[in-house]
Amino acid sequence: MDRPLAPYWPHADVAGIESLVELALDLRSTWEHSADELWGQLDDDLWALTHNPWLVLQTVARTKLEEALHDPAFRTRLETLVAERRAGLTTPAWFQRAQPQAPLTCVAYFSMEFGLSEALPIYSGGLGNVAGDQLKAAHDLGVPVVGVGLLYQEGYFRQVIDPDGSQRALYPPNQPQFLPITPVREDDGEWLRLEVVTRGRRVWLRAWKAVVGRTMLYLLDSNDPANSPADRGITSELYGGGLQLRLIQEIALGIGGWHLLRRIGLRPEVCHLNEGHAAFAVLERARDFMESTGQPFDVALAVTRGGNVFTTHTPVAAGFDRFPPDLVARALDGYARKGLGISIEQLLGLGRERPQDTSEAFNMALLAIRGSTAVNGVSRLHGHVSREIFQSLFPRWPRQEVPIGYVTNGVHAPTWDSADADDLWTRACGKRRWVDGQGTPLGDGLRSVGDAELWALRNANRAALVADVRERFSRQRAAAGATAAETEAAAQVFRPDALTLGFARRFATYKRPNLLLHDPERLVRLLTDRDCPVQLAVAGKAHPADTAGQAMVKQWIEFTRRPEVVRSVVFLADYDMLLAEQLVQGVDVWINTPRRPWEACGTSGMKVLVNGGLNLSELDGWWAEAYAADVGWALGDGREHGDDPAWDASEARALYDILEQQVVPDFYQRGADGVPTAWIARMRRSMAELTPRFSASRAVREYTEGYYLRAAARYRTRSADRGAPGVAMVSWQRALVDGWRGIHFGETHVQRDGDSHDYRISVQLGTVPPDAVRVELYADSSDGSSPERVPMTRAGRIEGNANGYVFAARIPATRPASDWTPRVMPDHPGAVVPLEAAQILWAR
Repeated sequence: MDRPLAPYWPHADVAGIESLVELALDLRSTWEHSADELWGQLDDDLWALTHNPWLVLQTVARTKLEEALHDPAFRTRLETLVAERRAGLTTPAWFQRAQPQAPLTCVAYFSMEFGLSEALPIYSGGLGNVAGDQLKAAHDLGVPVVGVGLLYQEGYFRQVIDPDGSQRALYPPNQPQFLPITPVREDDGEWLRLEVVTRGRRVWLRAWKAVVGRTMLYLLDSNDPANSPADRGITSELYGGGLQLRLIQEIALGIGGWHLLRRIGLRPEVCHLNEGHAAFAVLERARDFMESTGQPFDVALAVTRGGNVFTTHTPVAAGFDRFPPDLVARALDGYARKGLGISIEQLLGLGRERPQDTSEAFNMALLAIRGSTAVNGVSRLHGHVSREIFQSLFPRWPRQEVPIGYVTNGVHAPTWDSADADDLWTRACGKRRWVDGQGTPLGDGLRSVGDAELWALRNANRAALVADVRERFSRQRAAAGATAAETEAAAQVFRPDALTLGFARRFATYKRPNLLLHDPERLVRLLTDRDCPVQLAVAGKAHPADTAGQAMVKQWIEFTRRPEVVRSVVFLADYDMLLAEQLVQGVDVWINTPRRPWEACGTSGMKVLVNGGLNLSELDGWWAEAYAADVGWALGDGREHGDDPAWDASEARALYDILEQQVVPDFYQRGADGVPTAWIARMRRSMAELTPRFSASRAVREYTEGYYLRAAARYRTRSADRGAPGVAMVSWQRALVDGWRGIHFGETHVQRDGDSHDYRISVQLGTVPPDAVRVELYADSSDGSSPERVPMTRAGRIEGNANGYVFAARIPATRPASDWTPRVMPDHPGAVVPLEAAQILWAR
């Protein structure tokens, strides 16, 4: 424990406090609720409002604390929980059992934001939620991951709705003493501080640690008294300020973050960049290798990128962080020359599509790609979109072979399930279902649950949401200056037995949050049907600089104030993790309406799955691969239509049709026992089939087996003998660059032999060694599947040519020989082509 008890804290000397501190500082409390009763006993009101055990512990009266710790029942429960926690940290998990000899000891997971809990508000939305859920799943599975991020003084903004319906942004400060984090300290007790030099001056970064079970999250902040006032504001707010502030934040994250890991003695084999914000870690990792081995930058980069993984979450090219060259030069010129031994133009070239174009902006995603040997999108569709975005980096390569895969995001089910859902799943599938259970076992377990029991879960979850909405909406009205009568009326909204729809997300134009308002009168009729009542919970923030998004918020506020719908639709202000948890647990149907393909994945709809909620969503992101007619409802035709208003209108009408003709009738079509049989059938299949498929547990396993283990092995191989394999790789790359234009195809001979074609072609390699390339035959797929590739072997030399060869292959005659095209590509043991060598030559 890194000295968590500050000397000014009045409770530091209370006997037995250490055990409470240990539990309070472990963010497992966000999903492991066994200690909730203890925090509620100390301060029930504060615990209900914040779900922050560390805040409760910091603010509780000393007498109340001492009274609890002297209560035998309280002490017994506390000691049991601490013992269970410690045992859980040392028990071998999936990774230790499945990979006992793995070359992987540490994955450094860099992200600009982490959504772990509302108690630690350093996130804004989807990217942070994915990062937080993956850290939690890493704990569950025992994968050796450490997170690296920034601690923001203000975090993301808080939303207030003014009386006229306008959104107002507030920035309450994050007070570190009330956050579940502790300073990282040196062996002598001094606070660990890092020095980062940028723009010709040094900036001090302080280090903090958050505990997520066996997983650690390290955070850096610049609010150090030794810094100038301007530099203390570097980590002032998430996604705030201009380009200059963003650039320095990303330098702090990437360069400072890698430096921090080395200072605390960690030597990660794998560096996982969760979006391009952290790409400067690529440079610092290479510099670190240069320092320890004496190798030059190009060799160090060749070695260290073997262990780097880059995940992009951005579905449009304009979404990547780009910086003017002069801004980067001012910030990193000294670092490039003195730290990396290269010119600033060489550094800038790593972030440009055309490295020699001095006018091109510096793109963080391109730096991440050039510094990694594995790149992935976050859904199957997003992988396809990303290959289109980055096609230009791999000219003449087929789009299918652009080296970007995908790992579809997942959510940490224990974080988002209700107590009733947890109980049902535990009885049906066991306590360790999300760690050990995959696919069929969960489906088998749910088949043993009766329809009435599943319907009881929905009714209980919906009733809990109605109670939460009434309480929250009453507080919201009172805070806005409403009259006593208006506040009392707010406590009467919604019905516990009505079909409840949820729509909550960031209010941005591409998400089309107002598609449901396309025909307000039709929506009113839907919400006011006496026989089949429908109610709608809406929430979401618009960025303070997004006037169009704020206008859409105001439009919803105005609609909710219409007299005929005031009890059946509410806009809940300040969408955060606590509100998201309440919504995904309680709604019957989650609605999502982005413009395809601009939702890279989306995870909000995944969170309703574990609670028996259903999805009605655009065929975009994760839903494009999850949808089937028996698990939910789909909007759209699975194609892209841009921002065509006519298409938006058409989809709005389709959305109303689906709700009126399918969703509402299915919900209210009850059997003699009062259970909607068709609804429950869809609900059961959704829970059984989709919950495990779209879990963070599945995603982290996929990253581990498909990315981390390979990257760790690759890095270990390349870093051997002080980076000698990296020297060989750089020599191979130089030979390709110098000699590629000298490669030429010669004569081709194809001869039919029974059911095969004998294919022979002459290739003159010029100065390129024959072992540095691979020659193969390529044929496009005729049915949309993967293309066919057949390697060609050297069958002899070309007479009179010192480096010319005849290459031969035998191919089936099931398709015409003209379908096949010879090509030459780079080849090197252990290299990742075309990420590390993108040359390619086709015979025609």
